[in-house]
Amino acid sequence: MMFLLTFVVLWISVSGGTDQLKNLALRGRATQSTNYPSYSAAINAIDGNTDPLYTHGSCFSSESQLSPWWRLDLLETHRISHITITNRGDCCAEYINGAEILIGNSLANNGNNNARCATITAIPLADTQNFLCNNMEGRYVNIILNGKVGYLTFCEVQVFGVPVNNPCKN
Repeated sequence: MMFLLTFVVLWISVSGGTDQLKNLALRGRATQSTNYPSYSAAINAIDGNTDPLYTHGSCFSSESQLSPWWRLDLLETHRISHITITNRGDCCAEYINGAEILIGNSLANNGNNNARCATITAIPLADTQNFLCNNMEGRYVNIILNGKVGYLTFCEVQVFGVPVNNPCKN
């Protein structure tokens, strides 16, 4: 599966398709269920900096709680091809294990009722992984440790896709 995604991303780059697939997260707005006291604002995970060291100020972390979540508002509905997540590199790689990536247009339950794109089984320290979303449509991207007590932490989320045509906008 990873080979297929790598091939698709390389094919897009070679074929000139990168004009359509830009990192949408850079223009979005992020929020989170709770804020760990230092260096951990939700916006850190969409600052374009994949530095995996938490103390450098470019990572996000929630407090330890039941079902911690992080949400990105893309400001309009997009057709999302894939999402790339960079994990922390200093510790705590397991804190993201089992997290679900959700995509949709609803803010019910803070967006945590939207459809699942993928479940993150594990991302090694300082590693970056891609998750195919098969052109799911949505304005909101959530990452949640659904039904688990713990911290949710990671360093960068990149979202790739294209806007859904809106006939009301000209």
